[in-house]
Amino acid sequence: MKIASLISGSTDYTRLLSIKDNVTREEKPILTRAKEVMFFKSLAPPLVAALLVLSPICATPLSSAQSVDIQRGTTLFRQACIGCHDAGGNIIQPGSTLFTKDLQRNGVDTEEAIYRVTYYGKGRMPGFGKECMPRGQCTFGARLEDEEIKILAEFVKLQADQGWPSIDTQEK
Repeated sequence: MKIASLISGSTDYTRLLSIKDNVTREEKPILTRAKEVMFFKSLAPPLVAALLVLSPICATPLSSAQSVDIQRGTTLFRQACIGCHDAGGNIIQPGSTLFTKDLQRNGVDTEEAIYRVTYYGKGRMPGFGKECMPRGQCTFGARLEDEEIKILAEFVKLQADQGWPSIDTQEK
């Protein structure tokens, strides 16, 4: 067809052919892009799911109430527990540390169990609860309120789950 246009000398026909060629050339990339878009759309849900699962966004941020409880737990731990359980250890009974493996072995690996032991005592550990009985099993020092023991149990469980990071670095 280009030969026919050259022979006739018609520039309009040549221009029409060149426009048609350009349109044809531009359609191919648009079709290719559409296929690429469809491909990426099909990958989007699994990629987003993987990103969310592996993202730190999924970790629940600490609320101000939780951070206050951690600070309060740190203070309570320093007042009542650190004498025997410094850094999660146990200077009186080395097999009764506050590390997860020992808590699990001793059946004290839930907040409720930690609360009970802190309230009523167990073995050589004295109880710190207001209603702790018998008196010989309880601390001779200051008793803790129920809410304080609850905060302390949550703090001990959190620290155990984290491998007892330094308490000093948490307050800063």
